[in-house]
Amino acid sequence: MLFGRNKKSMIEPAAALPGRDQPAFAVPTRHTVLGTPIQPPFPDGFETAVFALGCFWGAERLFWQTGGVSSTAAGYSGGFTPNPTYDEVCTGRTGHAEAVLVVFDPTKVSYEALLKVFFEAHDPTQGMRQGNDVGTQYRSAISYAGDDQRRAAEAVRNAYDDALRRAGRGPVTTEIAPVGPFYYAEEYHQQYLHKVPNGYCGLAGTGVSCPLSFGTKPETDLALRPVPSTDAEWRARLSAEQYAVLRRAGTERPFSGTYVDTDAAGLYRCAACGNPLFDSGTKFHSGTGWPSFTEAVSPDAVELIGDHSHGMVRTEARCARCHSHLGHVFDDGPRAAGGQRWCMNSVALDLAQR
Repeated sequence: MLFGRNKKSMIEPAAALPGRDQPAFAVPTRHTVLGTPIQPPFPDGFETAVFALGCFWGAERLFWQTGGVSSTAAGYSGGFTPNPTYDEVCTGRTGHAEAVLVVFDPTKVSYEALLKVFFEAHDPTQGMRQGNDVGTQYRSAISYAGDDQRRAAEAVRNAYDDALRRAGRGPVTTEIAPVGPFYYAEEYHQQYLHKVPNGYCGLAGTGVSCPLSFGTKPETDLALRPVPSTDAEWRARLSAEQYAVLRRAGTERPFSGTYVDTDAAGLYRCAACGNPLFDSGTKFHSGTGWPSFTEAVSPDAVELIGDHSHGMVRTEARCARCHSHLGHVFDDGPRAAGGQRWCMNSVALDLAQR
């Protein structure tokens, strides 16, 4: 995504390309990874957010891997040309930024938590660029829907600006403006890094944590951590035992884990990235030697993969956000609760007690 490098000044509205009344291409209707709609109507009670943080390929993956997010889409926002094409956006003559539409369940992830993910995943001090991607289409921007989102965006922006300045960085240049039309990008851009796993991803954060010390949001909203992009980063973050289980699909010894007999109330999160996985209300004593649950907090929280290792046919459970190994799912659980036993490794979990 290295086009339009010299387009560092916003086009004046009167000089923008004329665009068109309808999209110039067919827009897909469903998310390739999550299987959910990428166009409205969305489920009742769900909310939307629009973020621009450089190339939308990596940005979209970042959000579809975030717990509580139901759907995402790549597109164009903040510009003047109706229904632009990618080639037009790359000229710098539409005023649009490459952006991601995020559809989320506010009962599972707060807008403030999404803002934290947004700010920590890129460098919001660079103006009309993001790393080697230079031009107005790569600017950092938040398009808010309503006063609640505006206040949250401004508060988190100010908090991160303070944190960056204390770390010796420049001021935040993130544009915060009312949401306007979101124009979907071409089909090949949608969930691009799922279709091309080794494709270009320009995301690079500052390494400075974004504080959320204001308001009264519950602590569980604040636990998501950026997903490392290299094996070396995973090794630095995890203990040797955690690395063996989470990143190498190992299994801890039965009856050795911290949570085998725990009855404390709370939310079990992925020990690798903080993604919410299981509510304590679904935990039961299976007698197998590993913590067991009847279901995950959401189908979007986990990914299930066929596992034929060790001469067995099993279903492996991984964190949907960071793809770390958690355990396996079996069909010998309590029948009254659906019949499943989510057999997890304690070392793969963190319990946030209530």
